[in-house]
Amino acid sequence: MTTAARLLAAEANNPILPHTYELVVGGIAFVLVLFFVGRILTPRIQRVLEERTDAIEGGIKRAEAAQAEAKALLEQYRRQLDEARHEAARLREEAREQGAQIKAEIREEAQAEARRLIEAAHAQIEADRQQAFAQLRTEIGRLSVELASRIVGESLEDEARRRRTVDRFLEELENTSNAEAVR
Repeated sequence: MTTAARLLAAEANNPILPHTYELVVGGIAFVLVLFFVGRILTPRIQRVLEERTDAIEGGIKRAEAAQAEAKALLEQYRRQLDEARHEAARLREEAREQGAQIKAEIREEAQAEARRLIEAAHAQIEADRQQAFAQLRTEIGRLSVELASRIVGESLEDEARRRRTVDRFLEELENTSNAEAVR
């Protein structure tokens, strides 16, 4: 065998190079698969991909909208919370003012009641003093008449005379007491 024949025989049995009929069948199969994939599968795949893209973008938009709504609600809640805090502070201040006012009113009433009680006590003391003074005057008058009767030796039973003597004695006694009080 010659080298050329060997080459031809080697080419015919070469496992790397396919046979011509295999190339033709493979090319037709490739064109059919390419046509099937390009015309039927690719639009379906594109449509599914677009649907998924729309679903993802829609989900993102919905999530953004929900997040924006949540932020708006959060801001609204914060405003309401601030308003509630301001209202609570205002109510506390009003209560504090009312408490101070009520406290002042009660203090004024207590002071007025204390003044009234003190005045009533002073009036009662003055009335008791006047009553005691009248009783003492009567008792002193009786004792004075009795003493004067013993000293003078005559009876001072005459009512008018007795009164004059008692009044004069009490006036002298009061003048002596006032003079000592002034010193």
